[in-house]
Amino acid sequence: MAGAPDVVNIEQIERLAEKVKDLIGLLEDSRSELSQTIEVNERLQLEVKSLRANLANAQSTSSEVPTLLAEREQIRERVQDMLKQLEAVNI
Repeated sequence: MAGAPDVVNIEQIERLAEKVKDLIGLLEDSRSELSQTIEVNERLQLEVKSLRANLANAQSTSSEVPTLLAEREQIRERVQDMLKQLEAVNI
């Protein structure tokens, strides 16, 4: 019976060693996932910067649209006036 406690202790140590190995594997997986997450985060931050620049550009462009439409209308009116003058000359 003196040998029985030694067997239990060895089995416990082996189970503990297996748990430690599993924990080390889990830690390595977590480090790998963290590294991937950091890379994805950096890429997404670059995308956000790019999208913000695009948004600012779109906003400045959309603020120019009313001015451009007004200029187009002025040109249209001038062309119509010129056409009327040309028609009057041709009569």
